[in-house]
Amino acid sequence: MLILLGVASAFASNHLCARIAFDHGASVAAAVSVRATFTALLLLVVMRLQGIPLAIPRELRGKTLLAGLLIASQSYCLYSAVALIPPALALLVFQTSPMLYVLLTWALGKERPRWSALAPMLLALAGLALALNLRPEHLDADWAAIRAGVGWAFASGLSMTVVYYLNANALKPLDGRLRTFAMTAVTAILVIVAGAATGAHALPRDGAGWAGILLLAVFYCVAMISLFFVLPHLPSTSTAALNFEPIALLVLGWLILGITVTPLQIVGALLTVSAIAWLGVSKR
Repeated sequence: MLILLGVASAFASNHLCARIAFDHGASVAAAVSVRATFTALLLLVVMRLQGIPLAIPRELRGKTLLAGLLIASQSYCLYSAVALIPPALALLVFQTSPMLYVLLTWALGKERPRWSALAPMLLALAGLALALNLRPEHLDADWAAIRAGVGWAFASGLSMTVVYYLNANALKPLDGRLRTFAMTAVTAILVIVAGAATGAHALPRDGAGWAGILLLAVFYCVAMISLFFVLPHLPSTSTAALNFEPIALLVLGWLILGITVTPLQIVGALLTVSAIAWLGVSKR
């Protein structure tokens, strides 16, 4: 559990470093390209060392490509949100994806609707409203200030919802490391090519920006590789500890970036994270 909390903190640090890179001139496309390329190469080395076959069955190649396109969309949208609003709030909005996944499985008949799941979903939405500081008397102004960032984060959550579904169904026969490598490699190629074609690759303008863009890749890779080694040795309910990521990011944003939040926003963040963990544990 302690290792999982460390993994969640490493994922949070990746988003914090991304915000630092954006504040110092880096573009979203450049950050996604660096992270995806670094991660794909590291996973390739790990799989070669562990003797994991790299072949993907022909019938799964199209679905794997689709998952890679969705991960590219998810990565770009989430980093776009991090560039516009406090990173912890962007991540909290993205955390609606587990709820959306449950609703998707219900809609497609993969799982029977569970009335017991409605309570944590409603609690998560109430917490999210508090975390976003949507005050009824200033609703229009509050929403206008965060609308674009929340929209990017929610789009990221929608993309990830479909990835969850593909991983749990169409791509389940593939080794998790191979799945992640293939999706990350597709993301790297797509964003590098699209960014080059549109001139969207802007590099950091100073040392702080370069440190941010390099460290975001390091933290993400450390977290990802640690996750692969730790999860097989833990009960599935332990993964609820990964929901600590938005809280870790909230604290890091306050300590390092000086982003202030109100007590109600902190309560909202805790409610949202707890509700998502409740939803995951109750499902299992």
